[in-house]
This record gives sequence, structure tokens and C-alpha cells, in this order.
Amino acid sequence: MIGTTTAALGGVALSSLFASSAFAAPLFALPTARRVRAGKLGKLQILQVGVGGSIAPADREELLKHPDVVFSGLCDVDSDALASVAATLPNAFTCRDFREAFDKHSDTFDAVVVCTPDHNHAVVDMTALKANKHVYGQKPLVQQLSEVSAIEAAIHARPDLVTQTGNQRMGPSGRQYAAEILRAGLLGKAIEAHVWIGGPPDDGSGFFYYGGLKAPSPVPANIDWPLWLGAAVDAPYREGLVGLRWRSSFDYGTGQLGDWCTHLLDILYFAYDLPSPISVLADTHFASDFYHALHVRSTLAYAVSGDKFLRNRFPVTYSDKGQAPSRAALGLPPGKFPDTGTLVVCEGGVLFAEPSGDPQIWIDGKSVDFKTLPGLQTMHDRNHWHSWVDRILGKSDALVQTPFNVAAHIAEAGLLAAKAARFPGQELLWDKPSLTFTNNEEATKSIVRREYREGFALPTF
Repeated sequence: MIGTTTAALGGVALSSLFASSAFAAPLFALPTARRVRAGKLGKLQILQVGVGGSIAPADREELLKHPDVVFSGLCDVDSDALASVAATLPNAFTCRDFREAFDKHSDTFDAVVVCTPDHNHAVVDMTALKANKHVYGQKPLVQQLSEVSAIEAAIHARPDLVTQTGNQRMGPSGRQYAAEILRAGLLGKAIEAHVWIGGPPDDGSGFFYYGGLKAPSPVPANIDWPLWLGAAVDAPYREGLVGLRWRSSFDYGTGQLGDWCTHLLDILYFAYDLPSPISVLADTHFASDFYHALHVRSTLAYAVSGDKFLRNRFPVTYSDKGQAPSRAALGLPPGKFPDTGTLVVCEGGVLFAEPSGDPQIWIDGKSVDFKTLPGLQTMHDRNHWHSWVDRILGKSDALVQTPFNVAAHIAEAGLLAAKAARFPGQELLWDKPSLTFTNNEEATKSIVRREYREGFALPTF
């Protein structure tokens, strides 16, 4: 088996990851790790939990391109998907219940890749950490606000484990440049941020579905429905949920705002080391018992201090349906923003970044080539998946871009923005230490935590 590194990546304080001294080297530099011994196969042995669906195949394909990776275990509640992937990796053990993998095969893998629906992220991630396995967990890392604190406790208890969240859009240099421009204060102190995503469609298609709750129906023979439910309470099978459309469900997904928060809010957290929000105010034109809301505009307020901010409050507006701010109000030339992006207003200029590509900069309303900003350090494209593997193997120049302690902060903001839409027009005052909305008992009861099914409670540390 591969030993753990001595670099305390998973539990290191957020501020220490992004301290000024870290940026003398490339963005997100980490402490030097010692070289570790390879496992029995001379490679990093990985268990993948969730092998089908939309993102698991891509994660597996990218990791298999690393010369020091082998998939030694495969787990999925869909027997058809499991058999299909197992045919391409005949030396890997297979199982349908992730708990069986840890109970019976724990000595055959060093690390775990978690690609389940959102509602099972925390229980599988934390089971892996409890078992002293390195973890690559898909975004948005957790599905409940209470799970943010739970996974932070797990990280703190396993400081030598290398964690990475599925934030592959931070691999190319464009978003790294955006974060560095803001972190270095090249546009002056920050005033506010606007973040928006261009979906989902009202009638439902693809990943998200709002076309009406389908009636309960027989479970297909290839699906182990109780295992798919996992941590969620007992509920009947409904057509369409298992493949993609669980994302729009309040019980199993995080909606469009939660699903994309890691790809859109990340720049703000990398640049400013933001604390937990102190409040959230959401507006929406759609409400449902089963689905997340549509047409949401949520404003998160942060209490901040220091020389990076113009005021002691930093507001972040996070919206779906492409609800971009007014260009004229921001002093920008006429035009139309793309459907999705992150925009930060600073006292010396405005920065805009799409999920992919280079940032755009305006100073005094005029477009400026970001690479001409004085003092800007050079960023480099890097392989998001391979950096996680290399860090586990002790390569000191491997930079893990979104470890769990950072991703948990981002997920907290995304979940607050999405879930507050259940209380439209009501400003909810959030107290992270107590996991309560101090001015709304009903919100605390209904959108902070879930009841866990027997056998799927979160591990304790």
C-alpha cells in the first residue's frame, strides 16, 4: 500500500494554503512532501465509487492516463454500468455496496474516487477518510449544510491524507490568473462580486428536470434502489432520477447553484480566503416541495477585514438563468455578458472570468490585456487529476488546487444560495458554529441537515 504524505494537506488551515509566501512559487504551492513508497503493484491503487453517469467515466479516463495509476476496485449500484466498466478493467474487484469495499477489500486500494449523486458524497468521502484513504471527491463535496462541518472535522482528524475536489476548470491557467490578479490586489480593494449560471431550462432537459414529479414505478432490475438512496430517507423509485435528473431534486441534488458553485465561486475563495457568510437573501419565482427553485437570485453577505476589501462587508450575488448585472451600472462599455461567469468589482477595475478561458479586465471602463498588469506572476496549465496523484506519491511540485478544506467553504456558500430559495424574500442570518439561522427556526429545521437512513450515518472522528 502507498503510505500517506507528511504534508498536512487535508487539514491545513485555509489561510496557510494561500498565504502571500505561497505565491512566490506558482499559484497554490504547498509544503514540501517526502517521497513515499509505491504499493504492491508499483502504482497508486484506486477504488472508484460510482463508475457510470456523466462525470465518472471522464475522471477515470483522465486518471488512467497517469503512468502510476491502476484501478483496483469498482463500485456501483447499477449492475449494467458496473459490468460494462469491469470488462475494461478485469483485474479490479467489483461490488455494489461501497461499505463492502471497505469491509472486505480495504487492503487492495490506497485512494478513492467518489462519483456518486450529491446526497451520498459526504458519507462515502468520510468513510474513505476514516479508513485512511486519500480521496478525490466530486463537487459540490456535500449536500447538506451540516455536512460542511462534519467533513471539516474529518479533514482535521486525517491531516496527512491528500484530498482533491472535482474542479477541473481550475487546471488551465485562465482561472488561475483571475484568482492571482485579485489575490495580489492588482485591481485594488474588492467591493462586490456577481456570479451567475446560464441554466437550468424551465421545462427540464439534460442534467436538470422540472417537468413534474413522475409517479412511483417499478425499480429496473439493474438498479439496487436502497443502495442508490444510501444516506437519504426511504422513498419510492421514480423514472429519470438515477441517470441525471437527481440534480434538480431537493433530496438528492443541490440544484443549478449548488452544482456549479465549485466552478464559479472558487476564484473568490482562492483570492480572498473568505469566511463563512453571515447572511443570505434569496428571491425566486418558482417553489416546489420536490425540486430546487428556479429563477433564483441570492445575495450572500460576508463580514470581512483587512486590506483586500474596501468595506467591512463583501456582498456576493449568485444567480441562475443567466441573471447578469447591468454593464452600464458597472461603468462598462455596451455589450452582453456570456450566460455564465464570475465578476468582481474592485476600486481600480472590474474582472470577469468565464468557467474556461482567460479573464477580462476593464480599468476606467476600458478593456485592458490582463497580462500587462504590473506585478502579475506567470501561471501554468496543469493536469487537475494528475496533480492529486503526484501529491500522494510525494512529488513536491504537485499542486492540489481544490483540497476538501477549500471546497467545503465553497459548498457552504453554494448550498446557502440554493436552499435559501425555500424562504424567498426573507434574509436568513447564518451562524456556522451553531449550524443555525438565528432569526428563523423553521429554516434551521428544514434546510440545514437531513435524517440519515440506518446503516448510512456519517462516520464520527
